Amino acid sequence: MKTRKIPMRTCVVTKEKWEKRELMRIVRIPEGEVLVDETGKKNGKGAYIKLAKEVIEKARKNKALDRALEVPVPDHIYEELESLIKE
Repeated sequence: MKTRKIPMRTCVVTKEKWEKRELMRIVRIPEGEVLVDETGKKNGKGAYIKLAKEVIEKARKNKALDRALEVPVPDHIYEELESLIKE
């Protein structure tokens, strides 16, 4: 049986490589709006972030998602990410 390749992505905050399914994708769609992409398949420029409270707070503080997506990320995106954390 052939083994499948596991897609790896880099968190824009911690710069650590993780399996794609362990990260959440934030996407800037062509219209310029920023969305949380739970499917990982939306069209647009994407950035991956680890779903951990301290990582999300660090991203908000140092504006890592703003730089990665090249647009200001609204506060409701960070709140939505925090609500997705499974603790």
